[in-house]
Amino acid sequence: MLVCYYISTMSITEAILRVREQIEDACVRSGRSGEEVRLCAVSKFHGVSAVEEAYSAGQRLFGENRVQEASGKFAGLKKTRPDIQVHLIGGLQRNKAKAAFSLFDCIQSIDRDALIDELGKLAGVERAKCARRAILLEMHTAEASKSGFSDADALCRAAEKALVYPGLALSGLMTMAPFTNDEKVIRRAFRAVVSARNMLEARFPGHWHCLSMGMSNDFEIAIEEGATLIRIGTAIFGERNV
Repeated sequence: MLVCYYISTMSITEAILRVREQIEDACVRSGRSGEEVRLCAVSKFHGVSAVEEAYSAGQRLFGENRVQEASGKFAGLKKTRPDIQVHLIGGLQRNKAKAAFSLFDCIQSIDRDALIDELGKLAGVERAKCARRAILLEMHTAEASKSGFSDADALCRAAEKALVYPGLALSGLMTMAPFTNDEKVIRRAFRAVVSARNMLEARFPGHWHCLSMGMSNDFEIAIEEGATLIRIGTAIFGERNV
């Protein structure tokens, strides 16, 4: 089902509880356990106080689109709350790769071979300072303006490249489905990612436990189709403060 969220006087804490209830309901409908799905609270354009309220409500995983904004927000928070995890879910320019590698626990938006090489080299240099950096390959399932690897062959080549670098931990796939009210189109996009994951698991076993797909408008569909991580911003934090 498509999710109809609304902006009201609901607090961030109440919104997180509501989203978790929806996650549980979607899991029940699809015969899954709620423990199979992680919630990533997308805090882009929202300040430290919003993150702190979400943290107080038990949220530990956050998503950000921009390296500079995330650094200003989470560099200090991670020192005082070491159990916070932050994922980069937006596009990454090569000149921001070093800063991203140092800050983020996972870079979900790996959308081209050159970025894998850049991060792989950084991983080799930084291995003594930090653990392997988790990455997801972004699969293109939406309109032409969106980024990502376009087909199975491109994903296979990217996987082969990523697995060369011991400092990178290849962990799954991410996608942004088409923004539409057509449920059939959305399901088709998510099913394409699941099919690609199954193909990649057969060829490169052990690296595909994370399927990051589904946002505020379509996360219940994503769960029904197999998502293991959903990225929720507006339904938790409200409209962006831009």
